[in-house]
Amino acid sequence: MCHVIVTCRSMLWTLLSIVVAFAELIAFMSADWLIGKAKPVSTDDMDNRTGGPQEPYRPTLGIYGRCTRISHMQLSRRDTLCGPYAENFSEIASGFWQATAIFLAVGILILCAVAFVSVFTMCVQSIMKKSIFNVCGLLQGIAGLFLILGLILYPAGWGCQKAISYCGHYASAYKLGDCSLGWAFYTAIGGTILTFICAVFSAQAEIATSSDKVQEEIEEGKNLICLL
Repeated sequence: MCHVIVTCRSMLWTLLSIVVAFAELIAFMSADWLIGKAKPVSTDDMDNRTGGPQEPYRPTLGIYGRCTRISHMQLSRRDTLCGPYAENFSEIASGFWQATAIFLAVGILILCAVAFVSVFTMCVQSIMKKSIFNVCGLLQGIAGLFLILGLILYPAGWGCQKAISYCGHYASAYKLGDCSLGWAFYTAIGGTILTFICAVFSAQAEIATSSDKVQEEIEEGKNLICLL
């Protein structure tokens, strides 16, 4: 018989697992990893909304994508063109970024699988006599290691020609040059930290769903068990 067990700690772990997976996926797909040096704006380019000259535009560069403003069409945000600069894996600008893409993709795949499984932990608390929370926590720890490897290798690719074209000639491995880090990089770091928090917190979710109070509720014949 399936017992639906809901506790604050198990629900919090489930929500965090889903948030972490989505955060890492969105960061990976974003082009806002590097914010390039400001592009000069012609005095003829006026902002339709303010009537004054436009602010200098800073293009962005991701692991495999980029955002740039279309030439001679700098009248609104609609003229910003975003998309992948690499049509296939081999065209990613740096070998380090290719390795980053692999490590991040593997980590995100694991996190998405855990997030999917976490939804069903209300009904299924064990698989093959192993706690599903402990298994998922272990997988999240492994995913976190893949994410760390990817994030460590990513700055090593700042010396590639693609990055130099955005960040200037002073850019090199682990040196940003004229660029700054975008929100996607910080989101990936934050998601990695939360991944390890989830891995540790999975043990608390396991304790909460196997407590004596839960067992008493099961013995009383209840199928839906909700505990704070």
